[in-house]
Amino acid sequence: MTQHSAQLTSPFPDLEAIPAVSCTVGESPMWHAQQAAWYWVDIPAKTIWKLDAGSGELRSWQTTEMVACIALKDDGDFIAGMESGIFNLHLGTGSAALQTHLAAPDTLGTGMRFNDGRCDRQGRFWSGTMFMDMAAAKAIGLLYRYSQQQGLSTPFVSNLLTQNGLAWSPDGKTMYLSDSHPASQTIWTFDYDVDDGVPHGQRVFMDMKPLAGRPDGAAMDVDGCYWICGNDGGCLLRFTPTGRLDRTIPLPMAKPSMCTFGGANMDTLLVTSIGAGKAEHDQWAGSVILVRPGVCGVPETPFASTLN
Repeated sequence: MTQHSAQLTSPFPDLEAIPAVSCTVGESPMWHAQQAAWYWVDIPAKTIWKLDAGSGELRSWQTTEMVACIALKDDGDFIAGMESGIFNLHLGTGSAALQTHLAAPDTLGTGMRFNDGRCDRQGRFWSGTMFMDMAAAKAIGLLYRYSQQQGLSTPFVSNLLTQNGLAWSPDGKTMYLSDSHPASQTIWTFDYDVDDGVPHGQRVFMDMKPLAGRPDGAAMDVDGCYWICGNDGGCLLRFTPTGRLDRTIPLPMAKPSMCTFGGANMDTLLVTSIGAGKAEHDQWAGSVILVRPGVCGVPETPFASTLN
């Protein structure tokens, strides 16, 4: 973690920066309603961050390998996609997360790790793998599902470059997935079987190449609209369920990476960003910010120890 040399002043209304935080690759923000706290990760720093929404207190935990995505579990721990597989993480009073390895695919080879991940509306954890050297453009990423009862699934989607953008419609019957690699820049939707946790009918929802930014991490609002970070485009984009771009919110950093709804009224977006390789003028690169977009989000479902 590095610190900003001075307090950043937002050029945009309804936006504030979390002081003294700058991430190399900030990702996987989530709202913990019971604690009234925000969590996110810094992938290369092997760090999980927590912000108490009331007091503003910051604390962090270290992991032994890169943690790319986290989701709350119904027992109070976290589930995470990391370099060597899916883990249970216990964040206690110390500075190190207690890690328990749960599962790993045979395809998770050298130079690969899990990337974007979250739970469906029934509490199954989904995450995809990627080859970390994006310049190599290896389309070997795969999308997996993990549940307590069935363990790690076989891949449901293949040939991914940089898996991102996982989200589910409010009723859970539509799954969203993106590939943020410059060679792809595509968002897909799937029909989703909520009983069996199986996506089918993959189709292109949006080709982002003509639009601002690459489709990175996403969130869902109560209107069923899909919010995506426009990485390299310095913005948030909101798409209606029919695929119409109906809102663009400019952001002060060039590389927003993922967003999530939270706060007491679920009316705030926490947005992470990437500081690695920043342009000299991009003082906001790596910042973690709070945005009030004027709509409310859908609470995330914790990972379920048992499914009904």
